[in-house]
Amino acid sequence: MPESWVNLAERIGSDLHLELSGAGGRRAVLIRSLRDAVREGRLAPGTRLPPYRSLAADLGIARNTVADAYAELVAEGWLTARQGSGTRVADRAAPPARIRRPKRAPSRPATPATPAYDLRQGQPDAASFPRTAWLAAARRALNSAPNEAFGPGDPQGRVELRRALAGYLGRARGVRTDPERIVVCSGFAHALRLLFGGGGGGMLRGPLAVESYGLGFHRSILRTAGVRTVPLALDEKGARVEELTGSQRVRGVLLTPAHQFPTGGPLHPSRRAAVIDWARTRGGLVLEDDYDGEFRYDREPVGAVQGLDPERVVYMGSVSKSLSPGVRLGWLVLPEHLIDDVLAAKGEREAWVSVVDQLTLADLIETGHYDRHIRRMRQRYRHRRDQLVAALATHAPHISPTGIAAGLHAVLRLPPGTEQSTAKAAAWQGLALEGLAGFRHPQATMPASDGLVVGYSTPPEHAYGAALEALCRALPPG
Repeated sequence: MPESWVNLAERIGSDLHLELSGAGGRRAVLIRSLRDAVREGRLAPGTRLPPYRSLAADLGIARNTVADAYAELVAEGWLTARQGSGTRVADRAAPPARIRRPKRAPSRPATPATPAYDLRQGQPDAASFPRTAWLAAARRALNSAPNEAFGPGDPQGRVELRRALAGYLGRARGVRTDPERIVVCSGFAHALRLLFGGGGGGMLRGPLAVESYGLGFHRSILRTAGVRTVPLALDEKGARVEELTGSQRVRGVLLTPAHQFPTGGPLHPSRRAAVIDWARTRGGLVLEDDYDGEFRYDREPVGAVQGLDPERVVYMGSVSKSLSPGVRLGWLVLPEHLIDDVLAAKGEREAWVSVVDQLTLADLIETGHYDRHIRRMRQRYRHRRDQLVAALATHAPHISPTGIAAGLHAVLRLPPGTEQSTAKAAAWQGLALEGLAGFRHPQATMPASDGLVVGYSTPPEHAYGAALEALCRALPPG
């Protein structure tokens, strides 16, 4: 029989092709083709097949041939036939799931395969995503959106969201801006790529000063863009920005001034003023990563450094901590002289961020639901922080948690030389967490200290108490 392709989409409502080829009669070839489609997963369990009369007409073969093929596959258990329901792929005909076995380096000691508790930093409580409010906001946004919103997207972002962000950032974070200075992006990593390149354009060049402790992922983005990073030492007042004056080539600095990541603590007011003075004097630029500025507990709110000089600071934020990293929405608040360059790097049309998500977030902010969600989560995370502190005070009073006045994580300071062994013990307790050493800049010269970075926002509520018990069991004795 010559090879042919049959499109079943018209009858079963999905795009699927059967290849009719090979030796044998028409009945045998059809049976083999249908069986292969089920076995390979192209016909999923429960899929309704076209009536045999329709399929016979599509194939140009006798109805009895198709009917016999269906009957044979029903008898073999590949299909089911029920009055009023038609012929469907049997549930038990699903192909077996392919198991991927992780490769383990021979020198690495065995550890439990699947962590029971996730105490890694950087993720909010996924169960707390405001589904009802988000759905209602999406409905309102879609009903009120103009038709042109669903055409080619503006790379600067929907004006509805930029207006909402300008108001929110001004009152909640002390940012001085207007909608025309805001460019919507898909998150902080995207913002870095827009500013420095890495395959997406960019207009800034290194070397760039960064804090001695930070996310290696961000440093890798900069490295890919050809930017050399110069570490600044940290102390109890935050980044030692006075070191910037000793580097003649550095024209930019990346800071987390509201809550240094990951060691905790805000940048001291004197150093906030000093870094602005440096930027004005040297023609430099401050990049402000305000990754979790809304979440503070035992201190007064710390406003954005951008408010001190909007022409010397690029302010960057996102909803990855406040809502979910799955909602790919972020923003840059730019000095006026960088707006055109960033838009040129982004491209003529929006290629990253969903217009529907932008309109939904704008509605969420304008109706006050975003603020209410932040306040609710601030209370929840503060309670979890308090539980962590209480558990340490009871079971490991010799371990000092730092950086706990704000944010979604704490650093547990460990005795010198115990970080690796404690991390291994935590893994055996079923915990996923990270050691402080993994966040240290490779060229940092400040003395290293041992510690664990413990995220208290990620575990589900019902598992948090058990996670804290496992953590305390893994900590070194006093």
